[in-house]
Amino acid sequence: MTDSEVLAQQLARVALGDKVAFRQVYEMTSTHLFGIALRILRRRDAAEDVLQDAFVNVWHHAGVYSASTSQPMTWLISIVRNKSLDVARSAPVRRETALVQNEAGNYRDIADERPDPLELLMQATQSLAIQDCMQALDVAQRQSLALAYYHGLSHSEVAERIHAPLGTVKSWVRRGLERLKHCMESRE
Repeated sequence: MTDSEVLAQQLARVALGDKVAFRQVYEMTSTHLFGIALRILRRRDAAEDVLQDAFVNVWHHAGVYSASTSQPMTWLISIVRNKSLDVARSAPVRRETALVQNEAGNYRDIADERPDPLELLMQATQSLAIQDCMQALDVAQRQSLALAYYHGLSHSEVAERIHAPLGTVKSWVRRGLERLKHCMESRE
């Protein structure tokens, strides 16, 4: 029996009020689900609260889960993800600050400029779109772009690495960038 099947079975037992099954669901999934909440919220205390709320939700609504609709872990992840996004949207973003001493010996606050959870989600979405668009390119274009932009090689270094003429590599990079641009524009 796979973990997914065991988890589905345990959720069915949770729907009947089985506390032992609930504990097993928690032990099987809490670490992964906490990681998801933490990635979205970037605050341990908020992620812990979301995880607690999510498991209260699971306890009360396990009967809603249907194994024919989705995998049990997918269902649990969607609960945690949605609760995390609700918290991120509703709570004012608490920017961390650091005290920095200037030349005069006075301290001043410097705001944390890291992206907030919603910005991180948008970046992740864009990253997935880029990956999809990269997969749509020809192998030669994808390889040339990867070597040029991800590895920082010049066109001549790319040509040397893949044993192709320099003019051909330049064409692959140019056409690959054009196709990538059109693909990204069509997704917006």
